[in-house]
Amino acid sequence: MANITASDVNKLRQMTGVGMMDCKKALVECDGDFDKAIDYLRQKGQKMAAKRADREANEGCVLAQSTGNYGAIVMLSCETDFVATNADFVAFTKSILDAAIAKHLTAKEQVLDMELEGRKVADCIIDQIAKIGEKIELAHFEAIEAPAVYAYVHPGNRMGSIIGLNKTGHDETGHNLAMQVVAMRPVAVDADSVPQSVKDNELKVAIEKTKEEMVQKAVEAALKKAGINPAHVDSEDHINSNMGKGWITEEQANMAREIKVKVAEEKAASLNDQMIQNIANGRMNKFYQENTLMEQEYVMGEKESVKAFMAKEDKELKVCGFKRLELGA
Repeated sequence: MANITASDVNKLRQMTGVGMMDCKKALVECDGDFDKAIDYLRQKGQKMAAKRADREANEGCVLAQSTGNYGAIVMLSCETDFVATNADFVAFTKSILDAAIAKHLTAKEQVLDMELEGRKVADCIIDQIAKIGEKIELAHFEAIEAPAVYAYVHPGNRMGSIIGLNKTGHDETGHNLAMQVVAMRPVAVDADSVPQSVKDNELKVAIEKTKEEMVQKAVEAALKKAGINPAHVDSEDHINSNMGKGWITEEQANMAREIKVKVAEEKAASLNDQMIQNIANGRMNKFYQENTLMEQEYVMGEKESVKAFMAKEDKELKVCGFKRLELGA
């Protein structure tokens, strides 16, 4: 059996970044053969990755960078904030992003298959799992190509964005819009680019909310007409509680129950579909104002929309697209 020295263990640790005890065990198991020890540690990483596959990895590091007409953003996730803020973990995330940018990659699968210091990124991540002892995964990678691309990462590396403009020469605006995307969380550039599935769901919610409010108003009006405070009978618990306090009588409680059921059924059966649609459309317009970049209020401007600000700066200036990543989102 080979004589394993502290120097040997430290050498393997420097080569792999794995802890001293694991390095010593690897050298002992491999009879001092460094190449075999490295393979041993990699196999350990694969086993550890399989064991931790079902663990939640909600922490991590988000980095973004642009190089003129191309930009990319990456999220490398882990299990704890302690690891996420570790300088080596951040540096590893940056090395992935730098290499992907150098190759102008556009998809997560390409990044995982890309070589980093002679090994595929997917394998390097397994090495990190063996080194750190947590689930680590390349959660997201997005890229944009446009005449001018800008990137912004919020302090703490928990969220960031990249955004493309159709013209160069607007660096300050591009930077500010990248910040806007991070701060205001738009779901799309404008109403036309909101996914149809999102529109359908939002309209459905708007219609149901409108119906509920119209029925509720009719019930409250009927209760008030009967001399009953709607707030005293808005739930069965409140009815019983307020009876005990002497705020309503048993007769008023029974009357309120009857009114709530009868009026709700009558109103629900006689709702005006056109009125509901009009109100729901208004809610949809508000959704677009709050959740699409062009309709949002420009956070760096003076009470005007992003669309209005951009038209004022340059009528031909357009946003080609953006990507936004946030841990836990």
